[in-house]
Amino acid sequence: VTLVELDPVMTQLFRDNAQLAALNGHALSSPKLTIVNADAFGWLEQTDESFDIILIDFPDPSNFALGKLYTASFYKLVDQHLNASGYAVVQSTSPLIARRSFWTVVHTLESVGLQTQPYHAHVPSFGEWGFVLAGRRPWTPPRQLPSGLRFLTPEGVLALTQFPSDMARPGAGEAPLEVNRLSNQVLVHEFEREWGQVK
Repeated sequence: VTLVELDPVMTQLFRDNAQLAALNGHALSSPKLTIVNADAFGWLEQTDESFDIILIDFPDPSNFALGKLYTASFYKLVDQHLNASGYAVVQSTSPLIARRSFWTVVHTLESVGLQTQPYHAHVPSFGEWGFVLAGRRPWTPPRQLPSGLRFLTPEGVLALTQFPSDMARPGAGEAPLEVNRLSNQVLVHEFEREWGQVK
């Protein structure tokens, strides 16, 4: 497992502070883990590693420095480092609060040739939150799940992929979605507009 985190203080804190290390089960001290303290964009440009799974959990695109991590340029790099049967998962803001922002992430992933499966879940500390599974092949819903799960069922997995009208992809009669690029950063502007309406 390779963890790429910009701030070395964060990884040190969650590795060395006893209370925080207990929260993560001392995962940051595992010999299976390699910690890379670097900007993810720059690191992907330089590494030749490839991965079966890439989990992308960046802060929301509230400024241009963060917005670059949601661009077609970044997703091309992700695609280049995914193994042929691999998948990436992208944290993609709230499809309820920021519907167009969420679907702009989906549209941008698709623009680089990745197939997507958007989904959403209620996260108690955040509310209704969205994610996108992306890869070079379509995602197939599981017919069964590992035993011992407390809440998730195959039917529940399918429910995560259903979007009611207030969270659905913009359609006919609405402004078309644009690809988020380094040269336009449309996602940052859309995100600011949508979240700015929350009172």
